[in-house]
Amino acid sequence: METIVISQDAQERDMIAFILRQVGTKIVQKTEAKEVIGNWMEAPAALLVIVSTGIERTIRDLKSIRGVSEVPIIVIAETLSNTQTVDLLTAGADLALPMPIHPRLLTAYTHALLRRARVAPLLATPMLDLETIALNPSTRSVRVHGKEAQRLTQLEFQLLYVLMTNRGLAIPTDVLVERVWGYSEKGNRELVRGLVSRVRAKIERDPSSPEFIHTIPGMGYLFDIGTH
Repeated sequence: METIVISQDAQERDMIAFILRQVGTKIVQKTEAKEVIGNWMEAPAALLVIVSTGIERTIRDLKSIRGVSEVPIIVIAETLSNTQTVDLLTAGADLALPMPIHPRLLTAYTHALLRRARVAPLLATPMLDLETIALNPSTRSVRVHGKEAQRLTQLEFQLLYVLMTNRGLAIPTDVLVERVWGYSEKGNRELVRGLVSRVRAKIERDPSSPEFIHTIPGMGYLFDIGTH
């Protein structure tokens, strides 16, 4: 997998790329986050490093990225107040670091995030087999009785895992945002609705009349075992 460095400044991109090559990861350089987001399903990465050109813009980019992936993200900014650091972490960054950053420190942070990204899902997530539907974290796939297994994206897997481990309970939309995307902020109903729609397309016989994932109007979603 690759590490993507996003910066509008070519010298900054080259400098960070030089440092991160010491980690042993392949580096891809981009000038805009939208280039990465628009092509994520075809070209995912193991880590993103964003050099911020403005905190508000970076926060918008982070929220867009979190709409498609849980990839670890490091944000580097010229200056960072405590409030700005909190805002970046809340929006989805894993680390927010001020410039200048020591090369060895950036390398150590990168090693730590890549290590966590590789091992955490397999160590922390058990197999869920409810007979009519089974979720396999080792292959990130779901199998419904009578159907072939379907591969899931990281976000699809995380959503289904949260719902299945809380089956029979209505999970509020804001809670799903926090559990799936990793940040807590209201106003993301369309984000969740779109993800639910994609998961339903993979597990429901008729997504317009779901048997597993049920909408609770005005609140969120509930998982129940269907009668497949």
